[in-house]
Amino acid sequence: MESVDERAVEGGARGRERVCLVPWAEADLWLLRRTNSPEMTAHLGGPETEEQLAARHRRYAEPGPGRMYRVTLADGGETVGSIGYWQRTWQGAEVWETGWAVLPEFQRRGLAVRAARAVREAARAEGTHRYLHAFPSVDHAASNAVCRGAGFALLGQADFEYPKGHWIRSNDWRVDLEKGD
Repeated sequence: MESVDERAVEGGARGRERVCLVPWAEADLWLLRRTNSPEMTAHLGGPETEEQLAARHRRYAEPGPGRMYRVTLADGGETVGSIGYWQRTWQGAEVWETGWAVLPEFQRRGLAVRAARAVREAARAEGTHRYLHAFPSVDHAASNAVCRGAGFALLGQADFEYPKGHWIRSNDWRVDLEKGD
């Protein structure tokens, strides 16, 4: 699969940094390690072990329902983070779930919002599920702002176990992929 260029989503807006979604590759393990800091994982139960990172990397690189991406700047190709969508059963239905991580030096620039819009279009193009959900912690202001900015609708709150043994209270944000919003 070719990379997804966010220009198609944003209409090529001038004066704003654009992002591309590059399918996850074997060489991208460094990015998981880089985002595995206490600061970057504070809302996810903390850093993972090297074994957990290696297992997650294998899942990201293997073909399956959904897709993980490395997020790059459209101009220059510099890696700014990761995003993806994967299948989950939610309230008795199969849906897509999304999540992202933006490296600290690239935060507060709107890149996560643009990446979330691009991943929304990638999930829509796959045509498998009607809904794309995001479940950020209720107290993770930045990720909730990304959902709002990317056009997700807030449905309410839910409790999630992630990682296993660690419960978090999350907001349930959703986009209807069939409606084209």
